[in-house]
Amino acid sequence: MSEPLQTSMSEYRSPLLQRPGAVPAEGIDEGLAWHFGNPVAEQRRLEAGTAKADLSNRGVVRIEGPDRLTWLHSMTTQHLSGLAPYTSTEALLLTPNGHVEHDLHLVDDGTATWITLEPGGAPQLTAFLKKMQFMLRVEVTDVSAEWAVIGEPADREGSAEEGLAWRDPWPEVASGGALYTAAEIEVAGHPRWAWREVLIPRAEFEKRVAEGEFDDAAGTWAVDALRVAAWRPRQGFETDHRTIPHELDWLRTAVHLNKGCYRGQETIARVHNLGRPPRRLVMLHLDGSMSELPESGAPVLNGSREVGRVTTAARHHELGPIALAVLKRSTPVDVQLLAGGVEAAQEIVVDAAAGPAADVPKMRRLPQS
Repeated sequence: MSEPLQTSMSEYRSPLLQRPGAVPAEGIDEGLAWHFGNPVAEQRRLEAGTAKADLSNRGVVRIEGPDRLTWLHSMTTQHLSGLAPYTSTEALLLTPNGHVEHDLHLVDDGTATWITLEPGGAPQLTAFLKKMQFMLRVEVTDVSAEWAVIGEPADREGSAEEGLAWRDPWPEVASGGALYTAAEIEVAGHPRWAWREVLIPRAEFEKRVAEGEFDDAAGTWAVDALRVAAWRPRQGFETDHRTIPHELDWLRTAVHLNKGCYRGQETIARVHNLGRPPRRLVMLHLDGSMSELPESGAPVLNGSREVGRVTTAARHHELGPIALAVLKRSTPVDVQLLAGGVEAAQEIVVDAAAGPAADVPKMRRLPQS
């Protein structure tokens, strides 16, 4: 597991934790509500599009200046130099060895680029970017204390009229991206996921909470359950200090393979062109007779041999107990596993048999019902 990110908002507590029945979340999501007494109903409301989720502990970084997009383009995995206003995209900031350091949710409003990222990530990202700005016309500001993030199951961009929003591109294959899901699974249909993050001034968020607008909000339990079912990776859960994007099928939304040099590019290109990722993401269907879910980081065993770890476990309102896990690529796909002491069957996400999938039609997001 990744170490918790340091944060200038380490003592943050969402005003929604004052709601009756609110159960606090732990770990990276500390400061938010895990659920409000009925996580199954919260999942169903989210899936139906009638609820929102509190993500107000996420970091927010604003970058202004005429050089901002070409500058970010040069450092990250995504093609950003021509990013149109109110068009969302995802990029990764990698270590020099190609390991995931930050997952950046980006949208530009024509004047500034806005980035949301995991709780605690904003101070680290801001410090790094300021070291890299040299003589360029950019200004980087950590605005986490002034802006809150709200999640909602909507498939639309923000606008100048509506306000800022980052639309999650998952599971579409972005221009320049690549698939690591097995071809037959992709053709059959990737699990649906429609999601966006809305940015609002923190004072306005607190006012709207006080007025009761978020009385039907969903907690992190519900969000994680739907995210696991959609195979959507998250930094700090599915990642550790060795993670490369190929292992999580992250090249589909966050990596552009036909752009210039950036930090960590050699690893991206080498694995994509010459090799296979050493590990692979799977979804596990867990034995429903067990009362406890495996903890994040729990070992996954094939017989007596440890072959991976649980990254996120959840109870889904239809699928039951499920989990995402990262396994050694050599783990047989048809064996029963033991995940944190719970029997588990694999649903393949990243293909164990080959490198990137070829000749697979690009995904199109399914319309919301």
